[in-house]
Amino acid sequence: MAVERGARSALLEEALGPGGPIVVFDKVTLAFDDKVILDEISFTLKTGHTKIFLGASGAGKSTILRLILGLLKPDGGQIFVNGERVDNMSEDQMMAVRADLGMVFQEGALFDSLTVRENVGYKLLEQKVPYAQADRRVEEVLGFVRLAEFIDRKPSELSGGQRRRVAIARAMAAKPRILLYDEPTTGLDPITSITIDEEIIKLRDLEEVSSIVVTHQLRDAFFVAEHMAVANGSEGVRFERASAHKADEAEFIMLRDGKIAFEGNATELREVQNRDPYIQAFLS
Repeated sequence: MAVERGARSALLEEALGPGGPIVVFDKVTLAFDDKVILDEISFTLKTGHTKIFLGASGAGKSTILRLILGLLKPDGGQIFVNGERVDNMSEDQMMAVRADLGMVFQEGALFDSLTVRENVGYKLLEQKVPYAQADRRVEEVLGFVRLAEFIDRKPSELSGGQRRRVAIARAMAAKPRILLYDEPTTGLDPITSITIDEEIIKLRDLEEVSSIVVTHQLRDAFFVAEHMAVANGSEGVRFERASAHKADEAEFIMLRDGKIAFEGNATELREVQNRDPYIQAFLS
């Protein structure tokens, strides 16, 4: 899947070089019939950083995630994950790529008939991880999301926020380097949403997981961008306002009519709000 050097853009040179971005979109286009969903979209995600996608319904935010997972193929452009070009991979080839991807769906998508333990360990057992080893990992990740005491309950016995945290535990169980979140706080009350935001921050800052967050919840988007997790010894983890440098590692992309209407950090997004009527209307 090599790309001829003469045909490489500067973006691809960076993507394929040592220490390059973990996800790269280079002029990616996609249309369904006559409706253009993505129109030459380009961006990079650095290791341990966060990309937050905003935009109206139908703007193409969730489509970005499906393209990374290989559930959709673009009409044009190139997509790289972990330095491998994935837009022209077969389904069998994509299975290896997906082993390093974790996905948190909008509604959690848990198996109702399985316990929390079985839900979180499902992918590990699929990968033929020995049961004792898988069970230790399940207990570890449930402790990380503060749900260890619910390990033998069914999803129906949990609150909406708890189910979403189980979904995060399941996504991280196989230790992926990239986590994809599709509207992770939709339908949750503000206090519960903050607990989900904190899990996203913990994974980024303490586990060095790269993340792409698709959301229309601005409060949550800014919280994730402008806070950081700090290990606090025996007291666990504390959350505090991120330094300006740390906050800049989280970048926003706003999609509009298949194109990128804005790309930058939280401070820049607030500044451009006063100059762009579309962004002003969205943020208000």
